[in-house]
Amino acid sequence: MGICFSIEEVPQQSINKIPGLASVTSPKPDISTSSTPLAPKNVKDLRQNPGYSNVDIFTYEEMRLATKRFRPDLVLGEGGFGVVYKGVIDENVRPGSKTTQVAIKELNREGYQGDREWLAEVNYLGQLRHDNLVKLIGYCCEDEHRLLVYEYMASGSLEKHLFRRVGCTLTWSRRMKIALDAAKGLAFLHGAERPIIYRDFKTSNILLDADFNAKLSDFGLAKEGPMGDQTHVSTRVMGTYGYAAPEYVMTGHLTARSDIYGFGVVLLEMLIGRRAMDKSRPSREHNLVEWARPLLNHNKKLLRILDPRMEGQYSAKTAMKVAHLAYQCLSQNPKGRPLMSQVVEILETFQTKEENQEEEMLQSGGSGITLYEAPKAAPLSFVEKRNPNAGNDEVAENKDLYRSDGERGAEVYRRSKPGNGRSKSEPPSDFFERHDQSLDYGSDEKSASTRR
Repeated sequence: MGICFSIEEVPQQSINKIPGLASVTSPKPDISTSSTPLAPKNVKDLRQNPGYSNVDIFTYEEMRLATKRFRPDLVLGEGGFGVVYKGVIDENVRPGSKTTQVAIKELNREGYQGDREWLAEVNYLGQLRHDNLVKLIGYCCEDEHRLLVYEYMASGSLEKHLFRRVGCTLTWSRRMKIALDAAKGLAFLHGAERPIIYRDFKTSNILLDADFNAKLSDFGLAKEGPMGDQTHVSTRVMGTYGYAAPEYVMTGHLTARSDIYGFGVVLLEMLIGRRAMDKSRPSREHNLVEWARPLLNHNKKLLRILDPRMEGQYSAKTAMKVAHLAYQCLSQNPKGRPLMSQVVEILETFQTKEENQEEEMLQSGGSGITLYEAPKAAPLSFVEKRNPNAGNDEVAENKDLYRSDGERGAEVYRRSKPGNGRSKSEPPSDFFERHDQSLDYGSDEKSASTRR
């Protein structure tokens, strides 16, 4: 999350609306919103008008009890904004409470996230309910303490499963189901009365429950989208390097189609099995989109670059259709990208077919789970590269399963011409001012040394 608290939205007027933006809808049975008319504008306002009937307000002492006084072995992960703990809300915490496993994020007052972004999560998740959004159970805003209480996501992040070096990998059908779940979450946000732009779609922000149902988490960078004749909102560029849409990076013009580009990056990562940015690979392959997108419409080349861990789990025809969808989502022209409602429709057509195909494969003796060891270590995050004491990737993986390979940025400076050794789409070195280690609100698969 960013550190700029003076972000200003500058609505841009235009005669033409973004085609179809207001028509995006999401299935009604699994969504709901709070009846709260106005969201608190600051912490003081939140304290005076708690407002959200479906969100509990906890005391700091209750948070201490839920985490057994913030016991180090209950740490799920640690990032620039603070620490996430695994906790339990039960009778001992609050009389009459049903025993519930939770993830509790405590804001580091000296970290990168501030009250503005903490409040954004309370406001958005306090009002929105959807099967594919992480549920906000409650919050604590006592004195200087800022904590958020989420549902516990037992399987951790998509990032952890997609890029793990050794062990069971995600099957093709499971990847497609995760892609569909995430697409439904974005379609719901884009289809709100006033569209909500998620702005930080990436693998580390897609969390998985015990059954591998995917949900979007971390709404600190979310923004309300354009309304009426506005084509976009203008804001400082924030997000994660490698996932931000090129037009947003260049101009600061934000639309729902900026999210669709990010979705395309994640879909490409799921197809290829590589990170959006990987400096450990040959220079021409550092940027996944620049290297792989031109190959997505060449059938033979496409089949050669697909994640080898999924071999035998999909038909070439289906793989090419999904690759074409990723190609469209990654269009340099925002209007050339499909709407999220269209993405949902396309991905839904694959579900039954792929499930049946995988079942046949399993019955014939094939394996739906592939064991695979990557030939190269995953790249160091920018934080690690600037900190030589961070250790290699294997140490980082054991120490913190919740680290993101990207980093969030604050204000973008005027773009300079690319220098030597830098791809054309890669922003200058000062593009992102701060670093973030994204956390999972679940999965306690880690070493006890996560916290120093």
